[in-house]
Amino acid sequence: MYHPRFKGIHYDIGLKFGKILKKKNIDFDKLIDLNKFQKDFGKKSQIILSKVFPEVCDEIRGMTDGLNYSYEEFASWLLCMGCCYDLHGCTTFCFIHNNLVFYGRNNDLPPFLKNGSKSVLYELKNGYSFIGNTSSMINFEEGLNEYGLAVAMKFIVPAMIVPGINSVFLVRYLLEKCATTKEAINALQGLPIASACNIILADKKGDMVVAECTPKKVFLRKPASDENFIVAANHFISEEMSCYNACIIYSSDKRYQTAYNALKNIDYIDGIEHAKAILSGKHGFMCQYDKALNFETIWSSVFDISNGKIYRAEGDPQRTKYIEDKRFLKCIKIGA
Repeated sequence: MYHPRFKGIHYDIGLKFGKILKKKNIDFDKLIDLNKFQKDFGKKSQIILSKVFPEVCDEIRGMTDGLNYSYEEFASWLLCMGCCYDLHGCTTFCFIHNNLVFYGRNNDLPPFLKNGSKSVLYELKNGYSFIGNTSSMINFEEGLNEYGLAVAMKFIVPAMIVPGINSVFLVRYLLEKCATTKEAINALQGLPIASACNIILADKKGDMVVAECTPKKVFLRKPASDENFIVAANHFISEEMSCYNACIIYSSDKRYQTAYNALKNIDYIDGIEHAKAILSGKHGFMCQYDKALNFETIWSSVFDISNGKIYRAEGDPQRTKYIEDKRFLKCIKIGA
């Protein structure tokens, strides 16, 4: 897993990153292979992204300038992620324990994506600083920003895809522009969403929600009145949105139930260690995929949101040790 740091304005960050990738001689012509639908979707979505989030378009422009590659082709490829094609099978949960707020997530993908995955520290001149984790670039599967807002996406097999903002760019937008769950909800409800996804939000105050999203509707699923946690996997849970479940993938229902039961019924002392135990499969099926699937947890994250601490196992958490990422500590807004 790479650990780049970027500081400054969006275009300059993109240009720097593009030049780094250029030196690695990555053949993006082989990597990017869009069909007719994806090209049309990407072209239309670029117009929307440029209106909603022009700063990130500047970053894409900088990257493609650094790569000496087509902006249109590259931007379309990024915008197709998480909707037109995807291989995610992840689990995320947030919970409160001893008045502290915690977040846990496994990022489950084909193993070939492991070596190219990144944990990026952004210190933006015109946006909030954050650490974001991604199997791609510029867009993110999860992250924690300087104000203590955690944001993550969950892929849902889409019943409908329309031009708009995909789930991984939604994560980037919310990390960069919102300080609280309430702000993120308000922003999300005004954004044009491209396809089905779960967006998980939690902040320092313990305000947590799963936004079950489709292009037509956003339903906010909050903890039950007798629960202090929320869980999301790769399907919709609410009755209101269950009709939008095209299918359940990678044992999403089993992973959801494992995390739910462990947070609902199991006593524990340490929040961080409990999150690690759940993600490592010690309370039931979570990351124990059959090798024949060619699918595994390529990284696992635990955030102590209250204290701004990030722990990450860069590999299957059954076999990989969690290490604290201390890059972020100087970015935290004290008392935010």
